[in-house]
Amino acid sequence: MAKVYFTDEDDPVDIRYDNVFKAVFTRDSPASRGALSRLVSAFIGRELLIESIAANEPPVDNLRDRQIRFDINCRSASGELVNVEMSLNPAPYEPIRIEYYAGVLFTGQDIKGTEYDYDNLKHAYQITILAKGYFFRDNEFYHTFEFYDPINRVSLDGKSRIITIELSKLDKIVDKPANTMTSRENWAVFLGYLTDKSKRYKINEIAEQEEGVAMASEVLQIIGKDWEERCRLVSELKYELDLQSSKAYARKQGLKEGREEGREQGEQRIINLLKSGKSPEEIIRDYEKEALNKVTDPDNP
Repeated sequence: MAKVYFTDEDDPVDIRYDNVFKAVFTRDSPASRGALSRLVSAFIGRELLIESIAANEPPVDNLRDRQIRFDINCRSASGELVNVEMSLNPAPYEPIRIEYYAGVLFTGQDIKGTEYDYDNLKHAYQITILAKGYFFRDNEFYHTFEFYDPINRVSLDGKSRIITIELSKLDKIVDKPANTMTSRENWAVFLGYLTDKSKRYKINEIAEQEEGVAMASEVLQIIGKDWEERCRLVSELKYELDLQSSKAYARKQGLKEGREEGREQGEQRIINLLKSGKSPEEIIRDYEKEALNKVTDPDNP
């Protein structure tokens, strides 16, 4: 097992950024490929050897295309399909988005031809790591979804799975002794707390006992020492953060302008009502009645 250790002075690149995540797990090295196989195995729940990774690089000369998510589309030695992605700032519609791409992954298999039938379909796993936010109402960080009859409690026993890991739900798990944590918990804590210096001791403990985490840490340290590689990643992070900030600023400005416009319209309406001869008490009653109607009948404008 590779021996790695992060000191308090180390400043690893945040693996929760999807481009860093992909850089760690898709490098052409035994450590990177081994780390990916062990990460997938931990989250699926059984050993799986990743044999190939599909190309998924956006064109470098098109900044708009760089907005796509850097997912890892791979295939196991036994032919199973796995798509792994890291989402630092998931959108509110993330669950339905995941379901859509899980369907695309499964139905993308080609079984045309007289020598194939539906039994030739391989298992397909959509693994999405959600770095921020809470998407499911319980306190469990790990969920695995499949087609299921909730009334009769019967599984379809199909071949497609959706697996989610919510890194925001690790508060209690991170304080557990490392030797009592499952492989799944080890990976989640590593991904969620790598850059938290107060948990640096925990990351080192996990890397000591989890070979896949040690391999991923080794690749991260190589990236950190490679100045050109680090600069490339930082440049991509800067672009992503600038884009995110621009969208957030635009939303805030839109809300601000909307509030100001609404206030001006409200003031003008009050002036017109006063000019019509209504008393302030009558105007207040009209507004209260209108507000009540919107609550009881939101479809009535």
